[in-house]
Amino acid sequence: MSHSIVLGAAGFIGRAVVAQLLEQGETVIAAVRPGGEQRLGAWLRASAVDQRGLRVVACDITARDLGLPADLDVTDIRDVYNCAARFAFGLGKDDAYAVNVTGALNMLDWAATLPALRRVVHITGYRITVEESDEQHYDRGAYGASKFESDPLLRRHAAERGIPLTIANPSSVLGPGQYVGLASIVEDLWHGRLLAIPGGRETFVPIVDLDYFAKFLISLPDQADTAGRSLTVLDPRTPVLPELIRLLAGHLGVRAPRFSVPVGVIEKLPRALTGADPETLPFIADDRYDTSAADEFARAAGLAMPEAGSVLRTWADHLVASRFGAVEEDPTAGFVDGTWVSGDQSNPDYVFLHGLPVDSESWIEVRAALEAPSLAVDLPGLGRSAPGEIDDVLPRLMRTVRSRPVLVGHSLGCGPVLRYAAAHPDRISGVVLVSPAFLQSRTGLLLRSPLAATALRRMTAATLAARLGLPAGPAVDSAAANLRRPGVARRTIAALRRASTRARRDELASLLARLEVPVRLIAGADDPLTITAPREPAVIEGTGHYPQLTHPGQVAAEIARIGVHAPTG
Repeated sequence: MSHSIVLGAAGFIGRAVVAQLLEQGETVIAAVRPGGEQRLGAWLRASAVDQRGLRVVACDITARDLGLPADLDVTDIRDVYNCAARFAFGLGKDDAYAVNVTGALNMLDWAATLPALRRVVHITGYRITVEESDEQHYDRGAYGASKFESDPLLRRHAAERGIPLTIANPSSVLGPGQYVGLASIVEDLWHGRLLAIPGGRETFVPIVDLDYFAKFLISLPDQADTAGRSLTVLDPRTPVLPELIRLLAGHLGVRAPRFSVPVGVIEKLPRALTGADPETLPFIADDRYDTSAADEFARAAGLAMPEAGSVLRTWADHLVASRFGAVEEDPTAGFVDGTWVSGDQSNPDYVFLHGLPVDSESWIEVRAALEAPSLAVDLPGLGRSAPGEIDDVLPRLMRTVRSRPVLVGHSLGCGPVLRYAAAHPDRISGVVLVSPAFLQSRTGLLLRSPLAATALRRMTAATLAARLGLPAGPAVDSAAANLRRPGVARRTIAALRRASTRARRDELASLLARLEVPVRLIAGADDPLTITAPREPAVIEGTGHYPQLTHPGQVAAEIARIGVHAPTG
């Protein structure tokens, strides 16, 4: 027997509501479309949510009976959370209306038959509170039109049938899995395509945190005076859009646009020039919204909104980690003062620095094979990290590291590893150098040419893999994606040129000879060391310059030969 049912439970908001209900000890029915059971289960497991109080059932909200199982026991269902919606721009009218209008009315009629019904909680959107006359000159599209049409219909239908309905009108809900709306602006900012800020100085695109919003929703049935109410839920402290974009640009380490373009101008320009979807324009406005009722209920429920800047930065980390929804994110990854890091930032046993032209993703399989806490970094100016001095990365990150890790560098990454190890031998347990470029033949002049940057930026992942002699895979995909970002390919070639100078190569060879900590050298048999080293390398057969990608288990075994010591003092 369940007290709550969540419709659209596999969706972005629905699954968060399910998780919050389960974490409060509720028994929950999660109603999902075909295929949603696997998605919801995987997400709940990844979020470490106990599912013992959960039953997942098939649902079709466009059907009069919601397509629920005939044997579903609804006797004890008190609260209905309708998180089912078609939210996307460019929807067909029939598609949007079937769910957002007809489906919502079906949901109300079904809920009215529940013998123990306490509350129906439905989600619309914050722009619904704007006067219709202010919206008429915009093309709202099928999604917006369906929401505007459904809102009065639902409120009137609920009143006529005596259904205790509460409508929550959120702004942009930010959290893992949100890739529409504001996310497109962040994606353009990240890729250097945001040439100007849409709107004006006072444009306000408010946000609300996903976890906060889910907690707000499940608190509504406990407050009797929320029945029959429509509540606008957003953070009024959200920075105006120009400040919001500058905040994100600073966090991401990219350049923010200096100019704004009024929405009226964007509306008149060809879409091919602006890249703006007409359906997004109503959201780029200077309007402010009355949140007093929602704020009062939140206080009564003991809820406090997290700081908007923190929400935005955490969400931006998620967008970059997931490549804006293209891959599964690493939940431990994010920016630290413009540097992209992944893993344990306090007590890692191993710290990994990558070579060229790959990034920290190149260590994923080695890190997994080691089965120990580790930290991997994108070097400054490369991968996802903001430009900066490569040799500064370890001194900055090691300030917060309490352990004595083994430092592992590949190719170019061997340089900062050696310099830090020579300066702070007491802070580390040892050093592993994989394919140390300063002990190998210099790269050809063509690769060190400025023309190489253009070619590198234009390479597909398949071409890059072929050029590097590697199989296709996530690490090469990540490298290719990052090399297409403005400046990354150019900085990659510049770093290669600097590392190839005789002075730098001699400096690193001298540091290696004087190093006072345990050291292991690893090289592929097809890419041998050509300069005599003070220590014999471990040679891995059947591989070249990237043994960590072709033979991760063997590389991990060699790394593990250096013991990790406990910190002293």
